[in-house]
Amino acid sequence: MTESVKKAPVPRKQSDTQNTEAAAQHPVEARPEPVKKSCSAGLAQWMRRQQLAIAFTSYRPGRVYTVGAEPGGRLSFRERIFQRATGIVGNRKRIYLGGLYQVWRFENLLQPGQVANGIFDACYVPRNAQFTGDVDIRELGIQKDGKIAFVNTRYNCLAEPSLTHSFRAIWKPEFISEIAPQDRCHLNGMAMVDGKPKYVTALCKSDTPDGWREHRGNGGIIIDIETNEIVCKGLSMPHSPRWAHGRLWVLNSGTGYLGTVNFDTGSFVAHTFCPGFMRGLQICGDYAIVGLSKPRHGRFNGLELDQNLADKESEAWCGVQFINLKNGNVEHWIRLDGPVTELFDIAVLPGVRCPMGIGQQSRENLAMVTYEDVTGTKAAQAG
Repeated sequence: MTESVKKAPVPRKQSDTQNTEAAAQHPVEARPEPVKKSCSAGLAQWMRRQQLAIAFTSYRPGRVYTVGAEPGGRLSFRERIFQRATGIVGNRKRIYLGGLYQVWRFENLLQPGQVANGIFDACYVPRNAQFTGDVDIRELGIQKDGKIAFVNTRYNCLAEPSLTHSFRAIWKPEFISEIAPQDRCHLNGMAMVDGKPKYVTALCKSDTPDGWREHRGNGGIIIDIETNEIVCKGLSMPHSPRWAHGRLWVLNSGTGYLGTVNFDTGSFVAHTFCPGFMRGLQICGDYAIVGLSKPRHGRFNGLELDQNLADKESEAWCGVQFINLKNGNVEHWIRLDGPVTELFDIAVLPGVRCPMGIGQQSRENLAMVTYEDVTGTKAAQAG
């Protein structure tokens, strides 16, 4: 049984916006090929009980989705276009997003208790784009000091945005001999612990350009960046390490299993099989929220995932699964069919019921004007 997904209308602008006539004179954001969306019955109610909404990305063909629960109990599902949308991280106040050649920052215009159009309790508007060039941005994290750290896959390092350069390299694996644009080990995932990067995933230890492609089956590793120790090895295309409940969770994507790291043996402990190539993971209480993709022909062929799917008489699909970690059951799901076949990352927005966002080329950006007034000028009174 599935629950219908309603695409909510764009809210009318609040008192802090203007220039709606000017916005109407500009071309509307191009309409993408529609995506067929379905979800499990009761997902909206589950999200309301958990007091959260989610956002997830698809960098092929470049879309950002925000999902929440409308006041009437239906699921709100909104789609926006961003070139090569990859890593996403955020909270009620703001969201950061990795793009084709920039890191985007979005601010929520709505204060607690404010609602737009009777539906949305968060409206994320782009306020800054830090241009990096094409460095293949992957996962992001918000550090304790508020700075953004991101996985710079092309240059095999962790980085921060720079005011004067494309990026500021803050760490690289010991086996990488230089900061060079050659994607040698395919560094891709990052786990934050106590407000700073702690663990990263890479597809292998290669120090040669594109060397990781020959080690997809079992060359994957997890590195503790504070000690430079490899704490887990023998993985197949690992992604999205996350620290939660005193354990390091990771997606062993080439096999289809979500699991944890046994630090004593340096090995992976499988927990739950997911029918797809996994990217994007969040742990919320007793639940894991996992992104699934259809395996890409060519690059992903020959992985253990193929045989695991066949053994379970299952086919890979694209979407999000909500897994109860106590028993491994998939209690809820979102499925996408059509032009979107791959997801990349997932962000949880705690304390948000029903979010919306403004797209990269949306005409609404012209009218979403807010300002800080430190002039001391009082608002004019009606005569």
